[in-house]
This record gives sequence, structure tokens and C-alpha cells, in this order.
Amino acid sequence: MSTQEEVEVSYDVSNEFFRLWLDERMNYTCALFEGTDNLEEAQIKKLEWLHDAARVTPDKRVLDIGCGWGANIEWLATSKGVKDVTGITLSRAQHAEIQRRNVPGVTAHCVSYADFEPEKKFDAVISICMMEHIATPEQVRKGEHIALYRDYFRRAWEWTTPGSYFGLQTILRNRVPRNRKDVQDIGWVTYNIFPGGLSLRLEDIVMAVNPYWEIMEIKTRRVHYQKTCQAWLDRLRDHEAVIRERWGDKVFEDYDRYLSTCVRAFDKHYQSLAQYSLRRIDKEELQ
Repeated sequence: MSTQEEVEVSYDVSNEFFRLWLDERMNYTCALFEGTDNLEEAQIKKLEWLHDAARVTPDKRVLDIGCGWGANIEWLATSKGVKDVTGITLSRAQHAEIQRRNVPGVTAHCVSYADFEPEKKFDAVISICMMEHIATPEQVRKGEHIALYRDYFRRAWEWTTPGSYFGLQTILRNRVPRNRKDVQDIGWVTYNIFPGGLSLRLEDIVMAVNPYWEIMEIKTRRVHYQKTCQAWLDRLRDHEAVIRERWGDKVFEDYDRYLSTCVRAFDKHYQSLAQYSLRRIDKEELQ
């Protein structure tokens, strides 16, 4: 699993840095460009899909595992009227941003999911591109990743009430690049932008959810993540002068290389993205 120090490499450059090129709520995950080319609208459509996948209603207690800067939990509270929303993140900078926003009904904890101990159970779970931090590249090479992913699903099962649903989103590894530059750039992103983590394969999810969750629906969104990364890259370049002045040439050049690589990776089918609706398998079904 990614350590706190590795997570801070990925997310703690500066909240103001990310605010320059993400959408208004600071979603740092794939948007859903259905019927729109606007990043702000597409991010809301993504949140809507996961809200529906988890069958969230205003009266339910909702957990967001890996909540980032709080985009989803804030949206659930302010736009969907959910009165009790909890988010967990391992990034201190992200947690500070959520505390700064101080949205009524929203609680955030700066804690690893492996150490999280909720006082009450939840009725719905959402997790958006957090599973990539569960297994390190070395653990994947050793074949330890499925057990780690299954433990994650077990914990989510234990934290929820019977009848709960889970809206999940993960980046997928599709195939190995065929040219040296793409191999080098994707490896560079893995070890320099997101150290300690690795995207999953679709079959990893299919194996790891059992016996805790049933997959009810899967949608793949490869083209949507390409569009999302291109929108981020365009915004990053629009602020090049400011970024170079405030955070230095290396930060701009690293993030330009990272986002350019992601655009290419999704375009060439090296990577994809999937969204899932999972149903909790309750104890009486396992007798």
C-alpha cells in the first residue's frame, strides 16, 4: 500500500497548484463527458453516476473511501441533501482543504482505510480511483495484490449495513506498450507521480469482490479519461507562467509529461477506466 509519504508526493504539491487546473470542486478523477464537452459539467455527471450506483438517498449514511479534496462528499451534502457523509484520505493537504470548506454534514478523517474504525455502520459506499494505492508494483509482481484488494472489500462489507450498495471507480491496465518511449513514460509516471501504487486489471476486481460484493453493473470509460486528461493538460498549459514562477520549472515539466503520457495511454488503449455498481452480499445469502 502507498505510504503517507508516497501519497503526499502525489497530492501535496500544493492545494493552490491543483486548484489552477482541476475543476471548481477539485475532482482529480475521470469525468463523464456524456452530452457535454465542459469539464465542470462532466465531473458532475461522474458524481451522479456513482451516486446512483451506490443507491444514495438523503437519509443514508455515506462513506467515501479516498475522498481527495472532498469534491464528492461536498457535492452529496450540498446538491443531494445527504445529511451524514464521511470521507477518509491519507493526504494531510487534502484533509486540510476539506476542513477549510467546513461543509455541514461532512466529516473527514486523515487516516488509512486499513486503520479506519467507524463508530457506526454506513448505508452506502463510494470510492473513486483509490484502489490504485492499495498494492505496490512489487506486491503485484509477487502475486499478493488480490488478497489485498479482497481485504479492502471485506472492510467495506464490515463497515456497511445489509442491503448496501457500493459505487466504485478504478483505472485499468489494459496492455503493455509496444514502443520504448511509451514504456518509459508510463513507468516514469508510476514511480514519480504516483509512487507506491499501480492501476488494476478488470479481472482483479472480479476475483477480489467475492464473497463480499456482487457486481451488478460495469461501465468502461476509456475515451472519457482521455478527454479528462486532455482538459487538465490544456488548463495546466494555460497557467504555465504562473506555475513556473510559483512552483518552479520542474513541477510544470513533470506534470506536463505526466498528463501528456496519460492522454497517450488512454488513446492507445494501454489504460482504461471502469465504473461499477456493487451490491452487498448479506450473511443470510452465504448460508
